[in-house]
Amino acid sequence: MFDREHGIIISCDISSGRKLKQLVASTCFIDGIVGYKLGLVMGLELGLANAMEIISDECELPVIYDHQKAGNDIPAMGAKFADAMKAAKIDSAILFPFTGVETEKSWIAALQKSGVVPMVGGEMTHPGFFDYIRQDAPEKIYSAAASMGVDFFVVPGTKPERMKEISGMYPGKKFCFPGIGTQGGDLAMAFESIAGPSYAIIGSAIYGAKSVSESARAFANIVKRF
Repeated sequence: MFDREHGIIISCDISSGRKLKQLVASTCFIDGIVGYKLGLVMGLELGLANAMEIISDECELPVIYDHQKAGNDIPAMGAKFADAMKAAKIDSAILFPFTGVETEKSWIAALQKSGVVPMVGGEMTHPGFFDYIRQDAPEKIYSAAASMGVDFFVVPGTKPERMKEISGMYPGKKFCFPGIGTQGGDLAMAFESIAGPSYAIIGSAIYGAKSVSESARAFANIVKRF
């Protein structure tokens, strides 16, 4: 899906079409930027089809949708979600399926059938994540995804040792990681922790910067070292 083995996916957690257009126009030409991620705020306020149209008017990079967190409703809802992704022309969608293997596999299969690339996450970046989630849940989620032929896993960019551990369990997979910048994750350290293709998902550290293009370029310069 991406044209290089390391890169930056810009998370567009902003609330207007005007700001989205400015963000994409200011960054899409930078070597090392490989895609954009839309979240539920943009999806709810602007609509995915409208957001996709804005991005496609500026560039042809892949767009990922993150529903924060999709893949937890009943299995039958997976097909409806996949249909919505396909209708909006989304390239890829992120799932964090915490409600069991049946739901996880149903949602993955629905996306695959619709031609939407599934990205599956099992562990998140923030403190307290395991307060309610079992310690062995991430490995079960990633293993089920691997058995379904999922190529992209989402791992916590604030936890380099866990990134190394998880990526070591699934050689040949590709890894995306949030948590860089305002959450405290270090981009170079994160890339170093994964042997293989990996992509940083960076939001406010870019779109909230005084100069969006300069911030994006600074992160992209780190990409070029790998």
